[in-house]
Amino acid sequence: MNRDQRLYDLVQILRDGKLHTAGELGQTMGVSTRTIWRDMAMMAATGIPVEGERGLGYILRTPLVLPPTALTQDEAGVLGEALRAIADDPAHPRARAARTLLYKIATLLPQAGLGEP
Repeated sequence: MNRDQRLYDLVQILRDGKLHTAGELGQTMGVSTRTIWRDMAMMAATGIPVEGERGLGYILRTPLVLPPTALTQDEAGVLGEALRAIADDPAHPRARAARTLLYKIATLLPQAGLGEP
């Protein structure tokens, strides 16, 4: 699992409003507690409302609403594959719409790696 996916998954876990220890999170994510400490420090530095400290645990104090464009890598890949399948079929009545949508999504979500249509 790459770091971006792990951070996304950590935010999803923390959204339950409960206190989670680094050990618990590390075991769930398959990484060390030290990695969790670094991830939490990075998330706090980027403005995610995570609070806590080593030895006590971490919690999201403010509800976090993720934008609807927050896709996992797998979700973005599936979306890209589906759009490309339609866009590459010149007989499909919505091929042009699929190409333009693929371009828009690739522009909005460059981290998804969809590239150009």
